Amino acid sequence: MFIEQGIKPENKFWKYLIGSTLIIFASAVGNLPLGIGVFIKAYTTGKGIPTSSVDLMTMLDSNLTLFLLMLSFVFAIIGFFIVVKYLHHQTIREVTTARRKTDWGRILFSFALWGIFTAAATAYSYYENPQDFIVNFKPVPFLILLVISVVMIPIQTSTEEYVFRGYLMQGFGNLSMNKWFPLLMTSVIFGTMHILNPEVEKIGYISLVYYIGTGLFLGILVLMDDGLELSLGFHAANNLVGALLITSDWSVFQTESVLKDVAEPTVGYDILFPIVVIFPILLFIFSKKYGWSDWKDRLTGNLVFPSEGISQLADDRLINEIPEDNDNA
Repeated sequence: MFIEQGIKPENKFWKYLIGSTLIIFASAVGNLPLGIGVFIKAYTTGKGIPTSSVDLMTMLDSNLTLFLLMLSFVFAIIGFFIVVKYLHHQTIREVTTARRKTDWGRILFSFALWGIFTAAATAYSYYENPQDFIVNFKPVPFLILLVISVVMIPIQTSTEEYVFRGYLMQGFGNLSMNKWFPLLMTSVIFGTMHILNPEVEKIGYISLVYYIGTGLFLGILVLMDDGLELSLGFHAANNLVGALLITSDWSVFQTESVLKDVAEPTVGYDILFPIVVIFPILLFIFSKKYGWSDWKDRLTGNLVFPSEGISQLADDRLINEIPEDNDNA
């Protein structure tokens, strides 16, 4: 009953519109240092203000750019915490999980599963097609990258999960009173929010299919598992391991990673294979480990008002407490 935790009489949908605006504003404030840094660099070097996302990502030192880029998410998650507590009068647990407390075991399992897969897939790609990569490893810049990534990237990924799969999932639940609408809306919004990424500029809008599909996969994790834990772990592993192992001239993270991909990206396989093959396999693994069932109701069913659920629970307990008639009564 994860979405239902946000359904309260005072939690009107218009509050989510205001809250989202405040979170975006906080993120914009956090973006100011990057903007100022780029402006100063453009002014002092005479290069001019960058006109593309690729130029923006390469204007400053890559480690500095990554740090300043991640700084906006620090401001965003602070804004998120304020909005949840003071505008919606909810606890962070209520937008994290339906369990009594956050299950760190789930987060770590999901992180390890996807982190190991990502590392193995990268190693396999390098072994099979070494001509597509350049060894980019430089010890000092990499160590700086490692520190920045370990500290800042989990903040970035957690912010996105809390906002999209937690906050907005519950917000659209208040609007629709079903589960499929929040799932679809958050997936589409999450995907289109990546429209300014350099890879979209390089490959085209077809790459948004991957982002929307990933949003759908993460949303399914949340609904089936009644919490953000699995999506938090997956998202952190995806961005953290990816930033450390591989970069390219057209990726959103320009990092001092171990490898640099110099091959031209292909439209089709790279986009569809994870969505059609890898993500269903992961869902199967998670479903077996955590005993998921009743997929149709969990993904497309109607929401239950908390008061109705409490009333039903009370009735069930009352029935269970009534002793059965026997001959000695």
